[in-house]
Amino acid sequence: MRKKFNIKNIQLPNTNKIKDIFKWLYPGMGIKRWIGLSAFGLLLLVFASNHLRTEEYWILLILDAIVVISGIIILILGIKRMMRSFILTFIPSSKDGELVDIVYQRRHLARGPKIVAVGGGTGLSVLLSGLKEYTSNITAIVTVADDGGSSGRLRQQFDILPPGDIRNCLVALADAPTLMRELFQFRFDKNSDLAGHSFGNLFITVMTRLTGDFEKAIRETSKVLALRGQVIPSTLDNVVLVAGYKDGSSTEGEDRIPKVHIPIDKVYLRPAQPQATPEAIKAIEEAQIIVLGPGSLYTSIIPNLLIKEITDSILASEAIKVYVCNIMTQYGETDNYSVSDHIKVLIGHSHPRIFNYCIVNTGYIPQDIIKRYEQENACPVVNDADNITKMGYRVIGDDIVMSEGMVRHDSSKLARAILGFIEEI
Repeated sequence: MRKKFNIKNIQLPNTNKIKDIFKWLYPGMGIKRWIGLSAFGLLLLVFASNHLRTEEYWILLILDAIVVISGIIILILGIKRMMRSFILTFIPSSKDGELVDIVYQRRHLARGPKIVAVGGGTGLSVLLSGLKEYTSNITAIVTVADDGGSSGRLRQQFDILPPGDIRNCLVALADAPTLMRELFQFRFDKNSDLAGHSFGNLFITVMTRLTGDFEKAIRETSKVLALRGQVIPSTLDNVVLVAGYKDGSSTEGEDRIPKVHIPIDKVYLRPAQPQATPEAIKAIEEAQIIVLGPGSLYTSIIPNLLIKEITDSILASEAIKVYVCNIMTQYGETDNYSVSDHIKVLIGHSHPRIFNYCIVNTGYIPQDIIKRYEQENACPVVNDADNITKMGYRVIGDDIVMSEGMVRHDSSKLARAILGFIEEI
């Protein structure tokens, strides 16, 4: 028995898809000529190849061979130009000579080691700007305890997590053009109603209001800046950093803690048990190298380690764990501290096995710069390597300083020092 014919059962082609295909042939697309050139090269190749099999005269054989070679060259040229048109659509600022470099670089960086950097402030951003030249598998886990300056004002007015340290890390990992990075770091002058605010902080704030989610706002901002890696807040809880001083007093607020100028005994978070960001835990579990610092000891590095899940994940990780000590002391936080003093405080707030290696600077700092820092009650951190070794840590001394006007880590040298641990994995 025949089945009854039903016109509804006929599957018609999707006309929208057909229209989308033909859009590539619209005027101004810069594709048609290269499709035509490729097709012409292919026709020459097919025609000459078939003719070559039946030709008996050697002169015609040579001519057919020339046509075959010409067809191959034309086909390759057409495909190359067609691919260039596609790539320039997505990377419009690129030139011919740069395309291969861009593709190679991105492929090469994607095979780089998985590195997690924990901290905050300018120290962490310096490290990230160096690491991104060697790998795009970078995760920056950033403190959200900041409550000063632009970040503090936005935190109060809009009830969001502070964007400042996050912004610095986003810009450091950005693969976007220089102008875009400068735009995010642009700060409004004192004569404006937006005095003190950076454009990047405002951008993240607006993104948070639009998406309703701080974490999603960071992801969307990362797309705008074309990040080589990812930036993750250590927690999404609205935490406040509190310091207890050795005289028994205490101060609440990350921005106010160093201004008291009393030796710090302990810092802690309020609320006491914030939840770690799941993405941060996952990144730590997958890491090959975990780096703590550089950055302010009490207000940038330790706040992340006060989140129990993060400390426990680092302890459980089999990755190489490195602490990068600051080059100069910080007035109000680490006055007259040696490297071993930094370590004692770090492990006192976490665990003795929170790291295995300590990177310290052995490079020269000009005396005139040291004297200028002394006027600000800061001095070079004493490298007491023997004490560190007795504590059970391996000291890696290297010239990683940049002292042109101000003392800071050289991002390239520091990145190379950290990448040197890859051989031990």
